[in-house]
Amino acid sequence: MTENRKYNVLFLCTHNSARSILAEAALNQLAGDRFVGYSAGSHPGTAPTPYAIALLNSQGIDTQRLRSKSWDEFAEDGSPQMDFIFTVCDDAAGEVCPIWPGHPAKAHWGVADPSKAEGSDEEKRKAFLQAFVQMKKRIEPFTNLPLDKLDRLAVQQQAQSIGTSLREKGE
Repeated sequence: MTENRKYNVLFLCTHNSARSILAEAALNQLAGDRFVGYSAGSHPGTAPTPYAIALLNSQGIDTQRLRSKSWDEFAEDGSPQMDFIFTVCDDAAGEVCPIWPGHPAKAHWGVADPSKAEGSDEEKRKAFLQAFVQMKKRIEPFTNLPLDKLDRLAVQQQAQSIGTSLREKGE
């Protein structure tokens, strides 16, 4: 990995309407000076969920550019070459992904689907906040990795361990 450039990160989920959208926005907010976050889905919905957009707006994050999109967009010629790909839902982790140019480092950072939360609007908002906090707990240590000092395999192992250790803790 080399320094002095922005790394492209793609967050994948099935519908690209909640978790992957939250992760894209969180990465761009936390480390937009060193990373560019993107998100996509294998079977994208029509738009990000209103709960995700409302949460991000409440955090002062611009949501104008966020949209649900297919992962095929990022496998096309001329699309940004990804350095890292993270699956954030168990369904997407088990799917056969496109072949990504450049062979990016990959890891699974599973987070429970807040879109499946039942109950009152307040309970649903809490589920989205919990998912957002879980994403940030993975993104923060990832963005602090010394990427310029690690080879691709070491980075991939570190990224996978971030998702695994937090999942084992129930976070």
